[in-house]
Amino acid sequence: MKGTYFLGADRETKFEVREMKPGPLGPEEVLVKNYSCGVCGTDVHIYHGEEGSAAVNPPVVLGHEFSGVVVEVGEKVTDLKAGDHVAIDPNIYCQQCIPCRMGKKQNCENLFALGVNVNGGFAEYAVCPASQCLKVREDLDFDVAAMAEPLACAIHGIDRAGIQPGQLVLVIGGGTIGLLMVQLARLAGASTVILSEPIAMRREIGMEVGADAAIDPIHEDVAGRIKELTGRDGADVVIECVGKTFAVEQAFQVAGAGATVLLFSVPSVGAKAELPLFDVFKKELRILGSMINPDTQLRAVNLLNSGRLEIGKLITHVYDLEHLEDAIKMQMSSESIKVVVHPQGE
Repeated sequence: MKGTYFLGADRETKFEVREMKPGPLGPEEVLVKNYSCGVCGTDVHIYHGEEGSAAVNPPVVLGHEFSGVVVEVGEKVTDLKAGDHVAIDPNIYCQQCIPCRMGKKQNCENLFALGVNVNGGFAEYAVCPASQCLKVREDLDFDVAAMAEPLACAIHGIDRAGIQPGQLVLVIGGGTIGLLMVQLARLAGASTVILSEPIAMRREIGMEVGADAAIDPIHEDVAGRIKELTGRDGADVVIECVGKTFAVEQAFQVAGAGATVLLFSVPSVGAKAELPLFDVFKKELRILGSMINPDTQLRAVNLLNSGRLEIGKLITHVYDLEHLEDAIKMQMSSESIKVVVHPQGE
């Protein structure tokens, strides 16, 4: 069994493929043969030495967006068997801290995650708690199944945004999450979904997966284009999916009266943006954040199993374990939308 270990952001050689020797399965664990693992923005942050969703202590196998086939189960596992196709929910909560007991387990004080601070999906096999494995259709592409975790996070964000039927939604950023948000906003009942994205390829894909219009914020006035397209002075819901100061500023500029502004992206630690206080007051804006995927993973799997989302068009690049660093660099590139790694090399 091979895995690509992250050795640390301060190391000249940041990754190394090693043999793995997992011990005997615990009674409630399963061994999963990994077929696809997505490269996430969190992996990019970790690569640069920034925080993940939980503490990172190298050497560790990263990769928290993964899918595969169960090959062995622990003695107390009854709802999974060898041969089941599964998507993994990497986030594990203590269920004992105050946030957990108050129904806010996404803020768990003892959160840990597969592929962040314990070994995850950038390996040929992974040992996972059976409770974190959700069955997917056997004919569902593994790359699509691996999108369950980011989709679950996006669903939580959509829940937070509270989109109502007939509303105008603007999504800022046409990366993986932004293009998932475009589709989820339509499912939530938005009458018009507009994408703001400077890269032409992403705008084109955005239109293909359900955006009603796509605006280039570098060469077009976003607020003016919204007015031209809809007759409206701003959007009812703005979903920011970039994580940069300019995108947050744009979100407030194009928010209409009474709008909800969802700052969904994961910014760098310490990132700041000026808050237009008078606009918040005058427009009576509602400003929200969104953290991971509490209780939404099954809903994500249900959506993937249903085929109601266009996922394949979002996956632009595929790498093997030996080229994980190249995969991470490509995920940072404007050439990609979603980069995945195939641990079996297939």
